[in-house]
Amino acid sequence: MLRAKLSCLAVVAAALLGACSSNPVERGPNLSPARLYADAKDEMGSGAWDKAVPILERLEGRAAGTPLAQQAQLDKAYSQYKSGEPAQAVSTLDRFMKLHPASPAIDYALYLKGLVNFNDNLGLLAWVARQDLSERDQKAAKESFEAFKELATRFPDSKYTPDARARMTYIVNALAQYEVHVARYYYERGAYVAAANRAQSALADYHDVPALEEALVILVRSYDALGMPQLRDDARRVLEKSYPQSAFITGRPAAGSKAASPWWKFW
Repeated sequence: MLRAKLSCLAVVAAALLGACSSNPVERGPNLSPARLYADAKDEMGSGAWDKAVPILERLEGRAAGTPLAQQAQLDKAYSQYKSGEPAQAVSTLDRFMKLHPASPAIDYALYLKGLVNFNDNLGLLAWVARQDLSERDQKAAKESFEAFKELATRFPDSKYTPDARARMTYIVNALAQYEVHVARYYYERGAYVAAANRAQSALADYHDVPALEEALVILVRSYDALGMPQLRDDARRVLEKSYPQSAFITGRPAAGSKAASPWWKFW
């Protein structure tokens, strides 16, 4: 039932395409919606995403008020995303959701919006540098989380929701790790007050995420460097209780070492 609902627009678009296919092929500015859709799909199929976008924009106008126009908007957003134009893709998706709030493809639109912002943080440069999302711009990550959260809340049974939930978990971990990344940066440069404050922010704002172990380690070390033994000992007790196997306690390799390849790099 869900699969049929999600594919509604595509089925109607295909029907319209088939209904028009018997017409003579039109040229120039008078191309039929069916021909425009076929041309756009050809460009998308060959990976020419940037060429598909203007065709889909023409199709939106020619097929206004029909399911084919809705399909064109979604395909345009995806093509913009694949073309490396995340801002334009998000704008297209926001417009789609505003114009068609009852569309059976709203869950897909929310998922794609989350995906656009998620991958905006995990681009080619991050791959080459072996960075993770926590070391890059946080604004897109938060917007990605909100889109996935809305999807999971409004459409818990959507086929896109399980993947959205997994990405939400990663984003929360990454945002927490970002705070710790900044705290570590301050600590390594001798700015111990700033390091302690940033570590405290991570501990206050996030719960049950891996980065908090290193936040406590930085807090202990910062208070020690500042000559604040009571606060240092308090932080260490919390660390020992929360992470009894912490490398900081057991003497194994330093806390905060990163996994060689985060899970999203296998997607």
